[in-house]
Amino acid sequence: MKYKIGIASSDGKVVNLHFGKAGVFYIVEADSETMTFHYKERRETNPVCQGQEHDDMKLDGLADRLKDCDYVLVSRIGEGARTALSRYSTLAFELPGFVEDSIKRLLSYVEVQNLLNE
Repeated sequence: MKYKIGIASSDGKVVNLHFGKAGVFYIVEADSETMTFHYKERRETNPVCQGQEHDDMKLDGLADRLKDCDYVLVSRIGEGARTALSRYSTLAFELPGFVEDSIKRLLSYVEVQNLLNE
């Protein structure tokens, strides 16, 4: 199965940004059958968190910008951001590390969930 994933990364190589502080998301298409992925685009965003504070409207705007993604990979995410994403049926996972490793961990988890839900 194919999935669209937004990755909060400073360089496209590692998942290393907090959701609300990310200025860019790398969008990939991943295939759970082959455990492969390829980059689709680099999507510029405006960071919505300043310290511990965030604007709910800006947070929802960022979630809306990523609504075409099935999943978002981040180093950290707060409950408000997680809730905003879920309104668009986008699930967030804190999986910091190399992009390839984080995607494989996500795909393995998704496949197990799919098997359990059959």
